[in-house]
Amino acid sequence: MSAPVLLLDGASMWFRSYFGVPSSITGPDGRPVNAVRGFLDSVATLITRERPSRLVVCLDLDWRPAWRVDLIPSYKAHRVAAAGPAGEITGADELAEADIEEVPDDLSPQVEMILEILDAYGIATAGAEGYEADDVLGTLAAAETDDPVVVVSGDRDLLQLVGDDPVSVRVLYLGRGLSNATMFGPTEVAEKYGVPVHRAGAAYAELAMLRGDPSDGLPGVPGVGEKTAASLLREFGSLAAILSAAENPKSSLAKGIRAKLMAAGGYIEAAGPVVRVARDAPVQFYTETDRLPLSPADPARVAELAKAYGVDSPVARLQKALDAL
Repeated sequence: MSAPVLLLDGASMWFRSYFGVPSSITGPDGRPVNAVRGFLDSVATLITRERPSRLVVCLDLDWRPAWRVDLIPSYKAHRVAAAGPAGEITGADELAEADIEEVPDDLSPQVEMILEILDAYGIATAGAEGYEADDVLGTLAAAETDDPVVVVSGDRDLLQLVGDDPVSVRVLYLGRGLSNATMFGPTEVAEKYGVPVHRAGAAYAELAMLRGDPSDGLPGVPGVGEKTAASLLREFGSLAAILSAAENPKSSLAKGIRAKLMAAGGYIEAAGPVVRVARDAPVQFYTETDRLPLSPADPARVAELAKAYGVDSPVARLQKALDAL
């Protein structure tokens, strides 16, 4: 098997690094660098584990796109007040999962430090104006036709990307941290969520639509929880088939479920583009190639930044991981 393409959910990873590494860790000038250190160490660990030939850090240029809000006004609405000016750097499940009320002010400057180091190294970054990091990940995964893909994120929404055609796409889910990360493919998604294995990724997105997702402000179909949604998907195969059965009075669909689905028709129609990760976002790369560099593009700049931010050791560990490829 060829070496994988590693697609990293940047915001998810540095947010988790911020809360996973003590804030007492600071640079020479006293500024916190815990997220920087944690992120670089995580990248080094992932390179050692997955041995990729290509790697892209995907960015959140719009954590709450207007086109999604227009369809579902409640989409991430509860995060607007909490996120504040730094809200644009989150864009994942972290606020809800970590029970965090607001994004710390000292995380935003660290994101700039991380991006500076990645640029000096020549490690690829990519984003899409008007889209979330999820959409960048989805677009790059969908476009890959040569090498297996590993998507790394703490956002369960990305489980909808798993598949085997035309290439293997797996999601390394960081919900319990990198050391306890779980690799999901179609089989694992089907086993955990009870959806049909032959279309596990697409079915997971449909499951999320039906059950809703409080962390994203998605109400779901009232009275249809995760178990009911999974049962319907197993019985009928897809959301389209479920809705067709709801419209057919002679189908085997229970009368109560039929009524709930029919009453939520407007929501279901609007929720599709909101819940499904885009596969055609206008992705822009900020490097010439996504080929993982084995040495820094600008060694002097990397050394300068490592010294200035007090992250010599994480940079050395990153280089050690690259040297072992």
